[in-house]
Amino acid sequence: MINQVYRLVSPGMIDVACTEPDLTKSVILRPEYMSICKADQRYYLGNRGKEALAEKLPMALIHECCARVIYDPTGHFKPGEIVVPVPNTPTEDDDVIAENYRRTSHFCSSGYDGFLRDYIDIDYDRLVRVPTNLDLKIASFTELISVAVHAVSRFEKFAHSRKDSIGVWGDGNVGFITALILRAVYPEAKLCIFGTVPEKLSYFAFADETYHVDYIPADLHIDHAFECVGGEASKHAINQIIDHINPEGSVGLMGVSESLVGINTRMVLERGLNLFGSSRSGVKDFQKTMDILSKNPDIPGYLENLVGDVIEVRTIADIHKAFASDLSRNFGKTVIKWEK
Repeated sequence: MINQVYRLVSPGMIDVACTEPDLTKSVILRPEYMSICKADQRYYLGNRGKEALAEKLPMALIHECCARVIYDPTGHFKPGEIVVPVPNTPTEDDDVIAENYRRTSHFCSSGYDGFLRDYIDIDYDRLVRVPTNLDLKIASFTELISVAVHAVSRFEKFAHSRKDSIGVWGDGNVGFITALILRAVYPEAKLCIFGTVPEKLSYFAFADETYHVDYIPADLHIDHAFECVGGEASKHAINQIIDHINPEGSVGLMGVSESLVGINTRMVLERGLNLFGSSRSGVKDFQKTMDILSKNPDIPGYLENLVGDVIEVRTIADIHKAFASDLSRNFGKTVIKWEK
């Protein structure tokens, strides 16, 4: 079986490579829908350092995907089932460090081929079934939802028991999804959203309060917070959180920045704050995500707001079109319908 893989060979340039999947042990999937992540865009545009690009290219992009089972030699899945492939592949066991933090784990579209290929060959234990009633366009960005689920799970480990109020800084995709998961897990907590774009804040109808970051009441205080901003602006978000969080609160850091971020460590120490990082996710987070989506049918309804352009891809030119469409979007996800 010959498989065509669409690899980014340099910024903005995609070439086709041919591979042969191992049909004796790999589950063979046909991609149905994919979703473009900001990390994909950074590689596609060349907005990573030269060393990182030289080390990781060429590689196929995309780590957010849902796919149809074509063949499973292990017998765990039936042909036709819809699954989500987990892009993280651990290469060793560790009873302490989660699979997504191990230095030896392989992550698709970050040094290893992502899902931009005609067929996906993958181990059966890297697959999670999609509920039959879940829109496949939403299922395409299950990975991003699982990242928020993972962050909230870590929050449960680190945060103290008083969770009367929780703030989310960031009105983009990560902030929106994280806020949705927090609403499901802590329905009694007062959920406050802090952002910069009124139109985007209007999507957070499920939250108790929304605030523009330039007009936060001085006497507003919260128990815990999540930073979902990233980039240069994450510095301002983190320091604003420090200004408004109650003593001994926990702060989940989720925004990615390519440069160092300066924060007010004096007040972190004075208030006994707990800052923890969270990145990527593992199989357990994907499974928990599907459980949350199944038990909270209102969440997929809100997630429909994130489905932006749906680009049918039949040629490499269509792949470029999808990335160009995504670049013009400041909220929501560009979804690829794989027709190759």
